[in-house]
Amino acid sequence: MRDMTESVLPPAPGADQYLAIDFVNSVIALPGGQFTDLLGTPAATNRWLTERDLAPPDAGVQEMCAAQLRSMREHIRSLFAARVAGIPALPGALTAVNDAMSRVPTAPLLRWDEKTGPYRAAVCPTNEILDHALATLAANTADFLTGPDAECLIACASAPCTRYLLRHGRRHWCSTRCGDRARAARAYARRTVST
Repeated sequence: MRDMTESVLPPAPGADQYLAIDFVNSVIALPGGQFTDLLGTPAATNRWLTERDLAPPDAGVQEMCAAQLRSMREHIRSLFAARVAGIPALPGALTAVNDAMSRVPTAPLLRWDEKTGPYRAAVCPTNEILDHALATLAANTADFLTGPDAECLIACASAPCTRYLLRHGRRHWCSTRCGDRARAARAYARRTVST
């Protein structure tokens, strides 16, 4: 695994619109069998969650929580793969996403302050931060996969990249770097065949 401080690819098209795309792309395959996992350690996971307003900076994410998030990421990746391939989703992936959504209240609860009276708030004790993050990611996945933009979901066409993106026009790559690598591979293949 590469050092977390090393620069990673820019967000893939659609990752700024859908947290689910950003989430599945939090592991990045690189040439030479290398990869960067933005959820690879508890500290990195806490940073990723904090940057997306899913946890406070001092959430104290432990390895068990990071492992649960990585597991959810794989379930969502399998749903994306099924959507792109036009095949049925794995039942376990659907169950994981639905379980995550059903574990947390979806509406702010009614609270009462002695001085100011009634108000609504979604209270999130520290031990429920992970459940709320998982529910948010699962709900965004469900919204995305059932919405019109899901028709534009594709996998990056540059091996070994495993990121997903929303296709707009003829673009088939998640980044300029992947596009350049794919074009260079095609040019090399043409030169090799012609020799």
